[in-house]
Amino acid sequence: MKRSSKAVLTSTLMLCMMGGASQVQAADTLAKIKATGKIVIGHRESSDPISYVVAGKPVGYAIDICNNVANEIKKELKMPNLKVEYKAVTSSTRIPELLAGNIDMECGTTTNSLQRQQQVSFSTNYYATEVRMAVKSGSNIKRIGDLNGKAIVTTQGTTSDKYIKMNEKGQSLNVQNVYGKDHADSFSMLASGRAAAFVMDDNILAGLIAKSSNPKSFAIVGPVLSSEPYGIMLPKGDAKFKAVADRVVIGMWKSGQMDKLYKKWFQSPIPPKNVNLNMASSTSLKKLKARPTDAGI
Repeated sequence: MKRSSKAVLTSTLMLCMMGGASQVQAADTLAKIKATGKIVIGHRESSDPISYVVAGKPVGYAIDICNNVANEIKKELKMPNLKVEYKAVTSSTRIPELLAGNIDMECGTTTNSLQRQQQVSFSTNYYATEVRMAVKSGSNIKRIGDLNGKAIVTTQGTTSDKYIKMNEKGQSLNVQNVYGKDHADSFSMLASGRAAAFVMDDNILAGLIAKSSNPKSFAIVGPVLSSEPYGIMLPKGDAKFKAVADRVVIGMWKSGQMDKLYKKWFQSPIPPKNVNLNMASSTSLKKLKARPTDAGI
């Protein structure tokens, strides 16, 4: 007997609450999308050029990838008119929003980490970033040791903070850790002088500097503190849903489409100010391109 969309969705939610097996959970997200007639994509508001907002619309490297995933889901479900909605998330809210079912996948600057894998799953990685620090030009800060006695900002809920603390312990640094509620807030602390350095993924730092009022006032310095892969964050154990995302991401790597996206967002003028980040492909990204994987760190 054919069941109504409402019945399918009710059963899906009940199975989730009952903690069904991973195979059952795998079908739940696609069933939910089919029943509601929409897919909800979580995105960031100030993670240029990966995931950010211009004139009220989510744009960026990750958004382009996730729109391709949404198109593949339309084909998978045979629903060409499937509605695509976007919901802004932050470093602190992204996992809770996914766990609550308020978003179906998150397309931002989320590191695929072993710790996060305890709660969520990740697609094949689509980017690899290198964690460094942004400072004001002329600050004479060139290395981690130069931060002694100074305030360092990172964004709440990010992994970069642990690398600061690891270096503090290793070099016996005396620093004050402060936190921005999002990347824009963290950068504001650096710009206003409330922090001497902003430790974050290099692509995020480059994007924030590029759209600042005076990009020449800032510089990205210091060693690479960590190499971190980004993946599309998905509900945990969602094998069918992950298979769709993996198929798209791996296909983009193999076809060269990922290279074209990199050129579009990292080596060409981008909105809103048409600034070119001119970021050369990092060693970490080249390694990922040579061997795409969903491995976390």
